[in-house]
Amino acid sequence: MSESALPEGLLDLLRQVDTPTVCNAIEVAQGKRGFGRFTRGTMQHSQPGTAAIVGYARTARISGVAPSTEPPEVVRARRLDYFRAMAGGAGPTVAVVEDVDYPNCIAGWWGEVHVAVHKGLGLAGAVTNGVLRDLDVIDEGFPVLAGSIGPSHGYVHITEIGSEVSIMGMPVGQEDLIHADRHGALVIPAEVIPTLKQAVETVFANERIILDAARAPGFDITRLEKAWAKFEAERT
Repeated sequence: MSESALPEGLLDLLRQVDTPTVCNAIEVAQGKRGFGRFTRGTMQHSQPGTAAIVGYARTARISGVAPSTEPPEVVRARRLDYFRAMAGGAGPTVAVVEDVDYPNCIAGWWGEVHVAVHKGLGLAGAVTNGVLRDLDVIDEGFPVLAGSIGPSHGYVHITEIGSEVSIMGMPVGQEDLIHADRHGALVIPAEVIPTLKQAVETVFANERIILDAARAPGFDITRLEKAWAKFEAERT
C-alpha cells in the first residue's frame, strides 16, 4: 500500500496526532479494548516534539556485540543490499531495524552518517530497539526512536533484510504501517485503515466531553459526575 492508497487526509492527520491517540483510535475502530501491537518500555527520541513518524516498514536486523563470522565481502555486499531495500517500496517508508543483541546492544547504527543516508534515500524516520548516537549533529527532519543512547558502533553488521522483526515487544513485518513518536511506536492494522480517520475524530470528541467540563469555570464533582457519565456512554 502507498500514500495514494490511504483514505484522503489520513496521512496528514496521522502526522499531526500523537501515538497514544492513534492507539485509542485503533480500539475505537476495532470496537473493543485490548489492542497490543505497540512497544513496551521507555524509548529514546532523537527529536522530541517533532511530527510523528508515519510510514510503511522497511525491516532489517543488525548485530554489533561481536564481529561477523561471514567473509568480509559478504558483509559488504549485504550492507549495499540493505540500502537498496531501504530505498525501495512505495512511500512514505520507515526504517524498522532490530538489534538482535538486545538488551545488550552497543552498536550505534543510527548516527550522523546513517541518518543522512536514510533521509537522503527518502525514508521518513527510523524505529529501533538499538542504539542512537551523534545527537548534537544528526540531521533534522529524520526522527529516530531508539532503545538506548550510546557512543560506539561496535562491530555493527546487517544480519537479515526484509524479515519480520521485534522492536521492544512489537512484531513488525515488511510494509506494516507504523506510527511512532516520543511515547513509542505501534503497527496500524490494515483492517482499521478505512475507518481510522473517523475513529481519531471520535477519540477527540469523546475526550472533549471531560476536558471541556474540567477546564470550564465552576467545575466541581457534580459536573464531573455528569460529564463522566456521558463520557463512559460514548467511549470504547
